[in-house]
This record gives sequence, structure tokens and C-alpha cells, in this order.
Amino acid sequence: MLCYPMSSGRLQQRHRGYLEAEVPLQPVKQVGSFRIALCYPNLYFVGMSNLGFHSVYQMLNSGADVLCERAFLPDDVDREELERTGRPLATVESGSDLRSFHVVAFSVSFENDYLHVLRMLRLSGIPLRAAERGPGDPVVVMGGAAVFLNPEPLAPFADLLAVGEGEALVPRLVEALAGASDARRGIEQLAEKDGFYVPARHQVRYHADGTVAAYDGPGRVLRQRGWPGKMALPQSVILTPHTEMSMKFMVEISRGCPCMCRFCWAGYNYLPVRGFSRAEIVGRAREVRAHAGKIGLVSTAVCDHPEIEAIVDDLAGMDYEVSVASLRLDDLTPDFVFKLADTGVQGLTLAPECGTDRMRRILNKQFTNADILDRATWIFENGIQNLKLYYMVGLPWEEHADVEGIVTLTEQIRDRMLAVGRGRGRVGRLHPSVNPFVPKPGTPYQWLPMEDPRETDRKLQYLRKAFGRMANVDAVIKSARTGVSQSILALADRRVADALEHACVEGVDLKRAMKAIGLDPAFYLFRGRGREEVLPWDIVDNGVSKGYYLRELDKSQQEKLSPHCPEIQGCIRCGVCVEAPNPSYRLPEKWKALGTSPRYLKVAAS
Repeated sequence: MLCYPMSSGRLQQRHRGYLEAEVPLQPVKQVGSFRIALCYPNLYFVGMSNLGFHSVYQMLNSGADVLCERAFLPDDVDREELERTGRPLATVESGSDLRSFHVVAFSVSFENDYLHVLRMLRLSGIPLRAAERGPGDPVVVMGGAAVFLNPEPLAPFADLLAVGEGEALVPRLVEALAGASDARRGIEQLAEKDGFYVPARHQVRYHADGTVAAYDGPGRVLRQRGWPGKMALPQSVILTPHTEMSMKFMVEISRGCPCMCRFCWAGYNYLPVRGFSRAEIVGRAREVRAHAGKIGLVSTAVCDHPEIEAIVDDLAGMDYEVSVASLRLDDLTPDFVFKLADTGVQGLTLAPECGTDRMRRILNKQFTNADILDRATWIFENGIQNLKLYYMVGLPWEEHADVEGIVTLTEQIRDRMLAVGRGRGRVGRLHPSVNPFVPKPGTPYQWLPMEDPRETDRKLQYLRKAFGRMANVDAVIKSARTGVSQSILALADRRVADALEHACVEGVDLKRAMKAIGLDPAFYLFRGRGREEVLPWDIVDNGVSKGYYLRELDKSQQEKLSPHCPEIQGCIRCGVCVEAPNPSYRLPEKWKALGTSPRYLKVAAS
């Protein structure tokens, strides 16, 4: 049994409570000579809701002589106790100091967690910068979606960054680090062509105007992809009531989205679309049914799975309550909605993104307001009472009429909800969620500036007042300021690492830290980037060509739509594939084979 040191504090007591409440869905590993601390840079409640974190934990513990334990960001009260007592941050399972592990690995999904990474290192007594660590310090590895979009703001703090999907990276990483006489020497065996970025090998040169001139080093880092049939089904490995997904079994049914929405980093960076089979998904759900009554199907395009209705039928037959991620309107059917409602689902999430058809053409969203209202009607008619609606403001080439359109569209959806609900004697609620748009690396909008926050806040205030007058509507509207720090870190170069360190050590926010070290936030936020400019994230090759991004940027400004990825309408030659996709893609049906062969992916030069 795993046990704690005798001198346990409040945080260790909390960890014991977590362990007592957890239901492991796989045998708990307790032996391994090569020790890895897997860290999530946010609270336990957040980290244990993250399916990617579960998957990496499972992969690391599958190593023959590897023992992986978890660590999370402590809350403010626990942090103050650690700082007051001098007790270092420890793992959940055994209460061991992070410094005692061979490797400390961070799974980083969101830019707003970058500062948390540094705080966890500092609480652990591990030097913040890779250059300051010695033979007695753990190797600090960072991976996750935020890292493979733009690793530069975290680069000085990492000995090694894993760029891409864990299924393709973890086995090689463990082999190199655990197989070496010393984990630090194992880094020498990991190459850029295999998705491993060692920042110490790459020096950045800048022009006098602050833009990146060049990277001097071994070359670009090739982002890695995993493949069904060659990797375990991504799934929850531990159930716990202490998460937003309380005791819900989560399983990834497919990866990637064919829609190519121009603002969406996931759509481009998880190409091509890959899926797991009905047999594998349902088989695992049957194995864990004794422990879970709720199941969540995770995907960027749930309804695109060719077997989705049969999967939901099978799960309903096991008396699961089935929930799904945000649904794509253009693939939604009445039958599918009815199946979800029949399992007990009362609310769904849709993403209109904006309020007008014009704006949707700019974004490459291939449905109209009429389509949304048509689907909303039969969503309510098929038993769903509540809808969450995702919107953005501050989008490229947005006009005030587009913001007014959000109000009009929401009112029209509400009218349909009320008409159906009153006839049944049960009226639901709408939950619009409005966020400021953040330009992301790895999208056609990576060259565009963020909108002036003052203008964005005027739009958000307009929406607050409009939604506040609507009955049965509960809106969540963020401030434009919430997007500023995220945007800086999303678009940052390596110099911003100095600001992160200053913010961590001095306890100030990022904008103040940037001012203190002489960096101007406006340089990263409000300036358009030249098409020939070297972008900080160009160090990563995610497979999509620069020419494709630029063509999509031009089409966006012209309000022209582009076809979906080849699973739907034939190859669009974005650059991920170097030959025509496999023959099944030429058919008008959805995927004919789950887990397409990687034979047509771009191959790194040897």
C-alpha cells in the first residue's frame, strides 16, 4: 500500500482523501525503479477531468520498470502552508517530493497554466531554468496541446519538450530516458525528427525590430501523431467524485475534425481524422459498467464517427447515461438527438460561433442561421430541454451587425425552446457563453492582430445587457482582459519566458511583468505579422503547409468557403498528406476504415 511520511500537512491529508475516493479502473502500479512524476499545472479538480492526462498516466505506467505518480497545483491555502513550512510539493500517491523522481513531466493543455508550471517547480525546489539544473535534479519534460502549438514561452524552463500526441512520443521517451545510465544522458538519444525539442540545442536570433530572424540548431521539430490499432484506447483510468466529470467514464471515440474552421487550432493540428472502432469503445464500456453509470464520448467531431448511432444504442442498452462534447450542427440528426435524450441527457452544447451567415462564411462554418433554427426546433421536440451556445466576438472582419446577430439568433432559439416547452409544461433554459477571440498559432489567423480590448469589451457589454433582458437565458460573458494574457502566451517568442519567471517570483500579473523586463504586450497582441516573417512557433512542423494557411486567410477575407477534409469531399492538399489519401476517401460516405494507415503522412528527412 502507498503511504505518506509521518509529518503530513494539510495538502497530504487532502491527497489521502482523494485516494480514498478514487476508483481505479486498472490495476494500481506500485513498483518501478525508474520514477516519473506526472504533473498537471492546475488543481486536482481540473487535472483529473482531462482525458489526455489520464492517457499519459496510463502510458507511462505501462513501462516495464516505470512507476508514475501524479502531482497537481495546490490551491492558495495549501500553497501558503508549503511556503510557510518549507515542505516541498509532493505526489498524490506516495507523498514523495518531486525532486526525488528521475523525471518530472508536465501535461500542459492551456496557456493560462504556464505560470502554474513555474509555481509548481518553485514549490518543489527544482530550479526554474533548464540551464540552472545539475546532475542531481530531475529531467523536466513538457508536453500537451499548448506545447506543440507554440513551445517557445516555456522553452527555457524545459530540458525537453515532447511535440505531438503522447501515443507516438511516450514509448520512445521512456526507452531513451529509462534506458540510459543517467536520464540526462538519455536526452541525447531523442531527435527533432521524432518530435523531441531540446531548447538548449536551438538558439534564437532576432531582428532589431524584435521579430525572429532565425533558429540556429538541428532543424524543425516534426509533430508526431498516434494511430488507432497502434495505441491504447484513450480513456479514464481513475474515476473520482472530485472533478467536474464526477464518476463519469470518459472515452475518446475519434481524433481530429474535417471541417477546417479557420479559427480552430484543433482542426488543423489533429489532422487527419482518425477513429476508434465501435467494438473497442463498447467493449471497454461494458468492462467498466459496474463502476460507472455515466459515460462521456470525447471528440472534436462526435457525429462524424461512422458508427456513432450504433455506439449510443449499445451504451443505452447497458443503461449508461451518455453525454457528448459540443455537437457539430451540420452532422446532427433527429434520430441521434432522440437517442441521447432517451439515455437521460437533458442538455446539449452547440457552437454557432457567431450570429450571421456572413461571419460564418469568413470562419468557414458551413451552416446557416436557418439550419441552426431548424435543428434547435427538433432538438427541443426530441426531448432536450436545455442548450448551451458557444459564441465569440472580436473575430476578423467582424461588424456590429454580426454582434447584433448573436442577440437575434439567441432570441429565435429561445422562442423555439419556449414554444415546445410550454406545450409540454416544462420550459428549459439557454446558456450562451461568449468569449473574446484569440488568434492561435497553427491556423490561418496566426498572422492577424487581436482586436483592441476596449472595442471587444464594448461588444461584450452590449451582449450582457441584451441577454440580461431575456427570460430563461443565463449568459456567461468573459471580459476581454481574460483573453489578453492567453493571447500573449499563445503568440509569444522565447523572450516572454523572462516575463513568466518575473511574474512567478514577484507575484505579479503577466502584463506588469512584461513591462518590468522591457517587453511591450502590444508587440505580440496588436500587430499584424508579415507573411514572410519567421513566426516563433515555426520551430514546429505540424504538417500543414504555410501556403495552405495563407490561401485560407485570403479566402476568409473574401468570405469564401473551403471544402472539408477528404473524409467528406475529397483531398484539399493542406500538406499533411504527401500522396492521395487512401482509396476509401474517394467515396462520398464517411470513413470506410477506422484508423487509416499512416503511409501517406509526411515523412521526416533522414
